[in-house]
Amino acid sequence: MKFKHLYLIFLFYSCETKNDNNKNGLIYPDEKHFKSIRQITFGGDNAEAYWSFDDQNLVFQSNNEKWNVDCDQMFLMNFHDSFEENSPKMISTGLGRTTCSYFMPDNEHILYASTHLTNNNCPIAPLRKEGEYVWPIYDSYDIFISDLDGKITAQLTNHEGYDAEATVSPKGDKIVFTSMRSGDLDLFTMNIDGTNIKQITNTLGYDGGAFFSPDGSKIVFRASRPSSSEEIKKYKDLLNEGLVAPSAMEIFICDADGSNLKQVTFLGNANWSPFFHPSGDKILFSSNFNSDVGIPFNIYMIDINGRNLKKITSDKTFDSFPVFSNNGKYLTFSSNRNNSGTRDTNVFIAEWID
Repeated sequence: MKFKHLYLIFLFYSCETKNDNNKNGLIYPDEKHFKSIRQITFGGDNAEAYWSFDDQNLVFQSNNEKWNVDCDQMFLMNFHDSFEENSPKMISTGLGRTTCSYFMPDNEHILYASTHLTNNNCPIAPLRKEGEYVWPIYDSYDIFISDLDGKITAQLTNHEGYDAEATVSPKGDKIVFTSMRSGDLDLFTMNIDGTNIKQITNTLGYDGGAFFSPDGSKIVFRASRPSSSEEIKKYKDLLNEGLVAPSAMEIFICDADGSNLKQVTFLGNANWSPFFHPSGDKILFSSNFNSDVGIPFNIYMIDINGRNLKKITSDKTFDSFPVFSNNGKYLTFSSNRNNSGTRDTNVFIAEWID
């Protein structure tokens, strides 16, 4: 009788919390901004899915071994695609390691960073330095433009050192990217053809993951800001080894020319992967500020003035890389949900409700 009673309670609870649009069970009960959700990839590490300007296609990076890659390469998908059984079209060279792709305004080309000019093989990707999680900053990364058949049509950077993390303004006129050309990891902008490069940040720390606002007037990014002598020494020592420790970052916003720089979050831990809400008045980002052990990372929303923090997702391990479609109707993100207890990170598309 006890088991029957518990079953009835569970059944009642399940019926009460079920979302009629959540037939695949991918939406957690308190994820109220998702009307529906669709899983796109099913294995490996898949992330940073970015929309074409017409919202018909997306480009994302993956290291899925089933797709015959040894490290991150760029793949193309149609908005309606899903890859549980089949494979997407690779549109990078398949050489070296790639990162951070983005569609160009014509919807027929993408840009991305790659190490292939230095070495056809995948560079070593250290994940730990003296027990701390680190990201490699490869000095062999340069930024290229490719068509959707994988043919490189232009090289935008050829400066010695790290050039990567490039994204395009919705106005179609500017690119923002992270570079080591100043001796530190700062933000730069350039024209869509690679000309007129200008430095827009210059404070010590890792400035990266930058995106333009919907009207192109502002830029949001995440940054570390080492301040004590110990923090500064650690940051510089790691950078000299081509590494950064992304465990302490906050969200910043500035005008597109770098003026009016303001810190948005003061949460502690790692706050990163920001993207503007379609209104331009809010920012979505990923954070583990509530954790003492590094996870979970979940997606949050905050006003650009730093007020009205709101939790958007509720995974137990990892939700990140939120990116709105240009029409504001859909949100792509990467998550560990529904991975059967593995470490797989997959791409999802959610129908957004404000």
